[in-house]
Amino acid sequence: MKGNTVKNALVRFFVLFAVYLAVSLPFKAMQIIPGFTDIRPVALFAPVYAIFFGPNGCLAFAAGNLVTDIVSDSLRWSSVAGFIANFGGPLLIWLYWTRISKTEFSLKTPKSMLIYMAVNSAAVLFMVIVIVPSVALAYAEVNIPLLAVTISANNILFMIMPGIPLMILLNDELGFKCVGRNVQKEFTE
Repeated sequence: MKGNTVKNALVRFFVLFAVYLAVSLPFKAMQIIPGFTDIRPVALFAPVYAIFFGPNGCLAFAAGNLVTDIVSDSLRWSSVAGFIANFGGPLLIWLYWTRISKTEFSLKTPKSMLIYMAVNSAAVLFMVIVIVPSVALAYAEVNIPLLAVTISANNILFMIMPGIPLMILLNDELGFKCVGRNVQKEFTE
């Protein structure tokens, strides 16, 4: 039974990873700061992967970002920070909805949407705090304020729109649930 669980997790990881690459690679040509940042509609998947697929989804998101850097010839030392940020940001979203929030994930009310936006903004702030200093230390020629604004805007805007409609579709219409929400309850039963 455990082998089947591992197999399912690996299949899920590779499907999420492939979806990430399919969405991210075409947009690598739309660079804002060549080699460092581009238009990133793939950012809408950060909360999707985090909430509905847990740490496995967070890892697929980070690995997809790293492989996108490799394939698009924009692999830099700062890509290590990018991997950490693109794992940690979504993981913070998952941790909020599974460990801190006392309610089940839903975007049915204005309050829940505001909380969603605040949690995603905190995750993006984490990403900026991890990525920007690493780029600033290694690449003095990069416009750091522009990089910080670009990372923030790219992620926040795509996480909100089209992120919110996608989250509502997956949660309300297709029945996706927050992975890991009742972890403690599952282990004690």
